Amino acid sequence: MEDQTAKKELPACPVETTLMLIGNKWKVLILRDLLPGTKRFGELKKSIGNVSQKVLTAQLRDMESNGLINRKVYPEVPPRVEYSLTELGQSLKPILDAMWNWGEEFKAQNT
Repeated sequence: MEDQTAKKELPACPVETTLMLIGNKWKVLILRDLLPGTKRFGELKKSIGNVSQKVLTAQLRDMESNGLINRKVYPEVPPRVEYSLTELGQSLKPILDAMWNWGEEFKAQNT
């Protein structure tokens, strides 16, 4: 079994690397919703909309393992879990801003 702490093999192309980390709509929406600040799981599920608990959990775990988000568990009953962006996750803000602006321009031209 290979070492779990070993770095993943990254693609040669930087665009492909970025897509590997945030290349599905759920991850992009999670980033969008965490940019303003910390959220609990239920808040994320509600703000993202039509995502199953299983898929959201898997996406959050993947993003945590890639260093994009922090997961903080409070020792309460019931347990409270909060998610926030790491510094690395925050560094994706210009990319999301550019996607927002492009989407706004596209909508304006096509409505």
